[in-house]
Amino acid sequence: MVERVTLEKTNLKGVYLLKPGIFTDNRGSYCELYNKKEYSNLLKENNLDYLEFLTDCISISKKNVLKGFHGDLKTWKLTTCLEGEVYSVILNCDESSKDFGRWESFILSEKNRHQLLIPPKFGNSFLVLSDKAIYYYKQSTYYNPKELPQFTFKWNDPRFDVKWPIDDPILSERDK
Repeated sequence: MVERVTLEKTNLKGVYLLKPGIFTDNRGSYCELYNKKEYSNLLKENNLDYLEFLTDCISISKKNVLKGFHGDLKTWKLTTCLEGEVYSVILNCDESSKDFGRWESFILSEKNRHQLLIPPKFGNSFLVLSDKAIYYYKQSTYYNPKELPQFTFKWNDPRFDVKWPIDDPILSERDK
């Protein structure tokens, strides 16, 4: 029997760490990453509105690749690492918030199967720590930058003083 998923508050208001139950035996392991009914009930139990996820996305990257702080004003994300290990940083990007610039880091890996529930107006960034990582996320909106413009903050913006485990990551042009 697989344990029920648990939800924990983080130091960032509106961001939650979810820990799905993992069943392990001599054959390997099993984990249910998303169950609409169970997650809906869990959100309701924690006074959160129901979320409907519309798209599933996968990012495959090699060691030391850093994906910068991206987000928008409407999209919720549920993220995890399916293979390997990533250093995930969530940043409050709401410039009208008193908590603008606050951030928190998490290790997401194939071993812990932890998930992050990230609300709109938060930037989501990650650095690949393993030789390869498969980063998986669900989104509550369809990607359409013309109708829902994205924001990007530089990974090493001095206003935020994010502590990264390396100084010279591999970056896209957008993230430079």
